Amino acid sequence: MNNINLDLSSLGATFRRERLAIGLTQAEVAKKAGLRRETIIQLESGASTSATTLIQAVAALGKALAIIDRRLDYDRLDEVFSEDR
Repeated sequence: MNNINLDLSSLGATFRRERLAIGLTQAEVAKKAGLRRETIIQLESGASTSATTLIQAVAALGKALAIIDRRLDYDRLDEVFSEDR
């Protein structure tokens, strides 16, 4: 688990950008998520939060979390490097 890079400040900034893009205040998101406004402030500032809280907050934006495979695509790498030859 030590190899996983948790960039909570980036996550918080992305959450804030999404919230602002859809025109919701922190208080509105908190109410929709069943959370306190202070929790949304902490999330946006990059503070650690539980997975449940994050899921509730993201859902209040009408969004969802996704698990993306970040492993190297060796076929794609071979294709890219073969173009250089």
